[in-house]
Amino acid sequence: MRRPTLDYLRTESGSGLVLATAAVAALGLANSRIAADYGALLALPVPVTVGAFSETMSLAGWVRALLMPVVFFVLGMELKFELLRGELSNPRRLGLPALAALGGLIAPIGVFLAVAHAAPSRWAVGAATDGAAALAVLAITGPRLAHSLRVLLISVAIADNLAGVVLNAVMGAGPVRWPEVAGAGAGLVALLVLSRWRRAPLLFYPAGFLMVWGFVLKSGLDPALAGVACAITVPVGARRPGEPSLLKYFMDSLHPYVAFAILPLFILTAAGVSSRAFRLSDLGAPAPLGVMLALVVGKPLGVFGLCAAGISLKLVRKPTGAKWIEILAVALICGVGFTVSYFLAGMGPPDPLPKSVAALRAAIFIGSVVAGLAGGALLVWTADARRADLAALEETLR
Repeated sequence: MRRPTLDYLRTESGSGLVLATAAVAALGLANSRIAADYGALLALPVPVTVGAFSETMSLAGWVRALLMPVVFFVLGMELKFELLRGELSNPRRLGLPALAALGGLIAPIGVFLAVAHAAPSRWAVGAATDGAAALAVLAITGPRLAHSLRVLLISVAIADNLAGVVLNAVMGAGPVRWPEVAGAGAGLVALLVLSRWRRAPLLFYPAGFLMVWGFVLKSGLDPALAGVACAITVPVGARRPGEPSLLKYFMDSLHPYVAFAILPLFILTAAGVSSRAFRLSDLGAPAPLGVMLALVVGKPLGVFGLCAAGISLKLVRKPTGAKWIEILAVALICGVGFTVSYFLAGMGPPDPLPKSVAALRAAIFIGSVVAGLAGGALLVWTADARRADLAALEETLR
């Protein structure tokens, strides 16, 4: 029987190439002859009315508000499963990923705020790690890398993405409608009660999730919070003896759709940056520069720094079979923010200047590419050095 973490890693690694294709397609469309049609399609207003619920958003807005909470619902379930039943359920294995995730959250935020103190609303953008894109880089440049380092990377991605979304949604929220917040809370309580009913019809769960999502959307908070909160309520136990965990059932059912459909669709709607929308000098503005430095410098500094400190102080164990240079390479690859960085960039208040939005998106793309190339190149170099050492040893033994 395969371990759940390995299944997750396989799916994420495969979807990284799909995301890259979607990003190239979005950039191509935004800079093609049909760029105006592409922009008009994304801005197309789509009204939705179901009973008392009524909302009108652009097509891109619906992708973000309706589909991205599913992403964070799956990420929340993944983290819950790993903590209770998976790779991180062993306290000895939890320490290093926890330190790495903490460093990967604090350091990039600190770097961003130090550079872009004039634009604090985007402070969490550099704290993201795109698990799919980062694992695709690992699959290409470090195919024989220790499994423990892959688990480390995906743990940082899940934990920091969830933490960034929650903190940004709560601290950066505008006016909050408390009756709707109370309605979402009541829905979560109902889901917790439902989780105690082992033979509850499965349709009750999506109905409850939709109710919580609707209340959160109308409350003024970011709907991604609904996905994170609902994930906590899903029971980790099986509904009947011999059946898989309900948490794992939802997780396995939704994860391929998230990896190969929802995330690429979001990239198609969010990554299209026109070269005519900004000048290269705009990348030196506080927010874009802060994002690039947070991804390229802050993220690896925080991940590697706290890992090194914890290992040196013997608070945690060094990953089996991993070299320091490989840990540094993985820390660099954690700076591939990409999808979730785009999402976090959209969580703050809208920027009145279109060129600022375009420059910020370009900065996310550039920072992610630089971090991925630097980490990948380091892994290739260490693999070549390892092969050279092995060849020299064999020559000596002859």
